[in-house]
Amino acid sequence: MVTVAQSLRESSRALAWFLEFLKEELAPVPGRAGVVARMVIAATLVMIICETFRIPYAFEGAIYTLLISRESPRATMKSAGVAFLFVGVGGAYVLISASFVISVPILHFLWVVSSFFLAFYALSAMTNYGAASTFALVIAVGIPIWERHVSAETNVEDTLWLTLAVSVGAMVTAAIELASASVSPGDEILFPVAERLSAVESLLDCYAKSCPTDASKKKVIRFSMLGNSSLRRLLRRSDYSPQYRTQMSGVVALVGRLVDIAATLTGLSFEPTDTDVEQLRVLGRTVAVIRTDLMNRRTSSVRHFDPDHTSSHIPLMKEMETIVSLIPHALADSESTKVHMPHSPDMAQSRLLAPDAFVNPEHITFALRGCTAASSCYLIYNCIAWPSIGAPAIATCLLTAVSAVGASRQRQILRFAAFVVGGLFIGIGSEIFILPHLDSISGFTIFFIVVMALVSWFMTSSPRLSYFGFQIAVVFCLINLQEFARQTSLAAARDRIVGVGLGLCMMWLVFDPLWKAPIATELKQTFISSLRLLAQLAREPVSRDSKVAAEHAYSLREMINSNFDEVRALADALLFDLGPARQQGLALRNRIVAWQPRLRMLFITRVALWRYRVRVPGFELPASVATAQEEFDEELADTLDGMADRISGKTSNRRNDFESSIERLEKAIRTCDSGRSQEELVAHFGAFLSLSRRVENLTISLDNELSILGETLAPQRGEER
Repeated sequence: MVTVAQSLRESSRALAWFLEFLKEELAPVPGRAGVVARMVIAATLVMIICETFRIPYAFEGAIYTLLISRESPRATMKSAGVAFLFVGVGGAYVLISASFVISVPILHFLWVVSSFFLAFYALSAMTNYGAASTFALVIAVGIPIWERHVSAETNVEDTLWLTLAVSVGAMVTAAIELASASVSPGDEILFPVAERLSAVESLLDCYAKSCPTDASKKKVIRFSMLGNSSLRRLLRRSDYSPQYRTQMSGVVALVGRLVDIAATLTGLSFEPTDTDVEQLRVLGRTVAVIRTDLMNRRTSSVRHFDPDHTSSHIPLMKEMETIVSLIPHALADSESTKVHMPHSPDMAQSRLLAPDAFVNPEHITFALRGCTAASSCYLIYNCIAWPSIGAPAIATCLLTAVSAVGASRQRQILRFAAFVVGGLFIGIGSEIFILPHLDSISGFTIFFIVVMALVSWFMTSSPRLSYFGFQIAVVFCLINLQEFARQTSLAAARDRIVGVGLGLCMMWLVFDPLWKAPIATELKQTFISSLRLLAQLAREPVSRDSKVAAEHAYSLREMINSNFDEVRALADALLFDLGPARQQGLALRNRIVAWQPRLRMLFITRVALWRYRVRVPGFELPASVATAQEEFDEELADTLDGMADRISGKTSNRRNDFESSIERLEKAIRTCDSGRSQEELVAHFGAFLSLSRRVENLTISLDNELSILGETLAPQRGEER
């Protein structure tokens, strides 16, 4: 009885948390209504155009209006523009390659499988999200077109209609975003960050006045619930320079951690003293200065808080001061706030594939998994001779990957929930109870607008929930935008729903098998992987060829950034884990989330020091100092590997002489024979020493905390994969 009562209490708390989460996710936020309105208008116009001019595959155009990035008019215009190019590339690939294999069964089968692999690989490895999604969508529907037993002329015609439908979606979306560009200008990265800093500033000001309002608390809590997933997704898909993406990722992580701490503070009870009030005011003013400088694209000066105030009566105050003092460091060592567009000399953004496209095994793994899922659908619907479920099944596999590369169990739950709501309730329900009473396109348009408004509102929430709305839209459009007449039979709707269900099941079985490790274990393993990759970066360059060294360093940077994003995504997913080990998993999550910002700062600083290692013009070091830096970096790498070993539960035999390595580096600078005075040496090596000391402080801080908590993070018996 005690166990049953405890389980009921746990379930009740989990349900209460989920309802609060849902409330925060769906709450109106500034700018959300405008984005939803533009999404609904674009999808509705595409539907009207395709239905009026009888353009087949209208569902592709409507769905694509929801996929195009809308974080800013500039991002949307770029996504729409590249769609015109790659819808042609995708159509040409299908037409040209199919003509060589259509008459040879074994070649045709190999073509289908290799096309699936190519589509999933493009989704994972291409730098331009719009290009990858367009190419994949054309393949997703183009291949089932060529499976039909009709004339080649009909297949060619339908393939061209498919490319036209996607092009209509891109053109309409671009036109709407261009028309609204003058109404809603703004920076898609800096503005959300500034909003979060403003919420923290307002809360600190209220606490300083001893009158924290519910409005200030709710705002911080809402930002904490929403997280930074959308910002990370935007940075990952953006065409900014790698240096700017790396540094802004650090800023986003630090600000996100600051918001999380502030949200935790709202649930604590404390009585601030006069000294604490002054600390709150100083911290609030510092946050305000950082926010203003970010919006004006200036680099804030580094702020050091009074060490005498470390014994504050306010919980978490010291950690908040540490986070705030780290934010200016993320941008202090470069001009990236001024030069962050694609023409930045840091790296050309015209390249089609990511720097790690051919060295990161995750791209191949993802492509193989996706290919397996889509190929399984292909074999199943051909073996049971049910071709009408083919296109929905293949499209679902590709669309699932488009929306969430790197699926999780929580996303799969959302997919199946949306499948039930969109397919059974809205899809079949509308076919039975609503559509028979609509006898004109105007009536259907009103119904279409209502559904699109619902799904768009869900899609504009954080990525933890946005796929729910997108999946509803996919099922609804597949059912209702395929023909140009009222359906008098449920057979077509049934087939499409079965196809969507088949695609979801295959993606679930391939990406999230029942034997997959728990999310907490995945989170820990990914964090360990980040430490080991950082250790590899610390040893760079390993090649004397500057071009090879640069390419390898860029690849490592992309892999580390991807790992950081994956850690945060897994941390978000862990919130939905309602199993018996939930509390233990949440404790692990809290520790790793607290370490992530410092690990990002360590990464950013090491990237800045890399210029000295490869002797970029203007960053050359004397031979003795360069040798000392190599020793310093080697000790750093050993320390990071030691941290990874400790968390993994392995016995590390690495000698740790990291603290003395910075002393040897400083000694090498003081004694180097460069013909300069001591003052000139300090001025010349000031930035280099500052970066090196920052690396030392961050590394030692992390190492000390991991030494204390390492045993609790080590794998328990039976936890290994």
